[in-house]
Amino acid sequence: MELDNEAALALANTNTPLSKPHLPGDLAMWFFILAELTVFAIFFIGFAITRQLYPDMFQQGQSYLHPAAGGINTFALISSSCFVALSLNAIRQSRHTYAAILLAAALLMASVYLAVKTWEYNQLLDLGYGLSSNTYFTLYFFITGFHFLHVILGMIILGFMAFRTINGAYQGGNLSGFESGACYWHMVDLVWIILFPLLYVID
Repeated sequence: MELDNEAALALANTNTPLSKPHLPGDLAMWFFILAELTVFAIFFIGFAITRQLYPDMFQQGQSYLHPAAGGINTFALISSSCFVALSLNAIRQSRHTYAAILLAAALLMASVYLAVKTWEYNQLLDLGYGLSSNTYFTLYFFITGFHFLHVILGMIILGFMAFRTINGAYQGGNLSGFESGACYWHMVDLVWIILFPLLYVID
């Protein structure tokens, strides 16, 4: 009888799932991300519709952009997101120092984006094109500027995460804050991946 009970217990343990899937981060952060994506989606739709109304203006405006700079920024943000993903994996393995180093690398790549984007803005301003030049540049500066501010906010969040990681936070599986920050940064990256072809590639 005892052997039968042990066999039944072993069978029950075998059928028990190892872990339940869960939404990473805080639910509040996901509501915030959804709201931000909704705002960007409205911008994208407005940009696409206005392009159809003023095709010549948009084509001329696009000719003043620098696709190479846009490509560098795309590489920088994708690389930064990869470093953040690796840092989350490291923190789950309790490798706090390595996680902090990876976050620093993510911040470095994000700084590349800020530097290149600032250079792009200066190039356009030197040519005499600004926010009030025409509809195309109004939308370009407004949308990319809004995303620029999100990059800065994301860098502040990553810096805070790195500071807490160095000081021994995120112990004992309490990773909700870290996951929330990582999800926000991936959202910033995703928005740029949509922006890049919309602004630099699609005629």
